[in-house]
Amino acid sequence: MVRRVEAQQQKAINWLIPGDETTLELTIGYEQVAVDLTAWIARHEPDPYLRQVYEFGVLEDFDHLYRYSNLYELLEGKHANWIVGDLTEITPGRPTIFEHRHPADEIRRPMTAVASDPQSILNALTVMSAEQQTMNYYMTIGNRFIEPIARGLYAEIGMIEEQHVSHYESILDPSATWIENLLFHELNECWIYYSFMQTEPDPRVKQLYETHLAFEIEHLHIAAELMREVERRDPEALLPKSLDHVMTFEENKHWVRQVLDSQVQLTSRDSDFVPVSSLPQDDRYFAYNSQVNAGGTPSEEVIDMNRQANGRDYRLETEGDNPVEGLRLGGDGRTRGYSDRHPGLHA
Repeated sequence: MVRRVEAQQQKAINWLIPGDETTLELTIGYEQVAVDLTAWIARHEPDPYLRQVYEFGVLEDFDHLYRYSNLYELLEGKHANWIVGDLTEITPGRPTIFEHRHPADEIRRPMTAVASDPQSILNALTVMSAEQQTMNYYMTIGNRFIEPIARGLYAEIGMIEEQHVSHYESILDPSATWIENLLFHELNECWIYYSFMQTEPDPRVKQLYETHLAFEIEHLHIAAELMREVERRDPEALLPKSLDHVMTFEENKHWVRQVLDSQVQLTSRDSDFVPVSSLPQDDRYFAYNSQVNAGGTPSEEVIDMNRQANGRDYRLETEGDNPVEGLRLGGDGRTRGYSDRHPGLHA
């Protein structure tokens, strides 16, 4: 019964998306949400390791925003600045070509739900859900394009989204029971709807969030009662006394620039984050990455094609040049450098 109501809510929220948006415009919105949402989560994450998990992922969604924005200009002749507004820059992040990692290096260390800060649980559930929605969206609409470059780019980034779902799912507590997970999911939905109510300028949409919040409060009561009856546990021992932070979408340009400047060279090895230059030449990262990128990489090809069509790639760098020297426009107009240890490095 609860699942039926959740399905109704999902339709109501998803059908708020403007019908006159193109698929690419909606895609750019997805990636901007990924950047701004993850940036807020990272800044409000109390656990240092989990904060690093979010900082690592945000640079990759940031780069996806750049790739899709160039595809948007190439195919529709429009600029994405009207979509991202004053909140988010468009410039290379950790280049997508270097994001393809061996599956064994995509699993992170899990938190312990009982011992973790409740904000950490809310953060993980929020970002995981957003990445899951993005992955499903790309899988559904990526084959609706005629242009091979668009189909290829959605396929490539769609695979990275799967990595991100594994990346974020794996930080959740695997020992949590079904009902414990249900309790936290319902709490998470209460928090999100309450947060959106605080900043929503459209009265009609704000009323929808308020209505859905009332639904979720009841769902939380149901989950708590299930825990009492089925597991003979006290849900109040798990739930926080209060939620101190309201999630907001806000400008994050300087924060992203700082993370990009300090962490662009990182990759992952098992559950740790290490400079790619620290890996031996025979590491599985290079073997896997080279095989995936063999024969061309759509995320690089789309930039080349847009430069050929318009004389330069599309960027929205309101705060100055890219903070990473190797990602600034080179003398030949190409995006340069991730690491001199990487076989796919542009000259």
